[in-house]
Amino acid sequence: MNAVPATTSERIAIRSMRGEDLPQVLEIDRQSFSMPWPASAYEYELHENPASMLWVAEALEPQASPCVVGMIVVWFIVDEAHIATIAVHPNRRGGGIAKQLLATAMEKIISRDFSIATLEVRASNMAAQNLYRLFGYQIVGQRPRYYRDNQEDALIMTIQGLDHAYLDWLEKRAWEISSGEKNDPR
Repeated sequence: MNAVPATTSERIAIRSMRGEDLPQVLEIDRQSFSMPWPASAYEYELHENPASMLWVAEALEPQASPCVVGMIVVWFIVDEAHIATIAVHPNRRGGGIAKQLLATAMEKIISRDFSIATLEVRASNMAAQNLYRLFGYQIVGQRPRYYRDNQEDALIMTIQGLDHAYLDWLEKRAWEISSGEKNDPR
């Protein structure tokens, strides 16, 4: 995939992931993580796991083919949602795409009546931690040596009390999320 920075004429659409997206998703994963998921993991999540939802961010530019520039996978486990992975192509970072993906996931989590969402993030990944804090996630724990590639700790981040008030906050604050500002949703 030859991703280029977003242009002013481009718009981003968030939609459900499809099988034909996998080559671009795998390339984003490979460029984003030192331990990318194998194709079989995405195939399983997409076609066999009824407890997962997957979305992509697609760049729609006039006179160009649509291009997948980001993705997110959410698992619905018993009574909580788990952000399993989220990534944006390195050439597209900083433009709000991850915020759009996470906002879409949060809306779906609430629409499915889940009130808790959690995730793990590398202790050194301040950009991701700041994104999650923007949405109200807080660090609640740590998993020592969680990442096998370098034995780095994972921070466990959680948000509780997800409800329609949070959804209202999310909808009303869409412009703030796109600019990086944060007001507490509660």
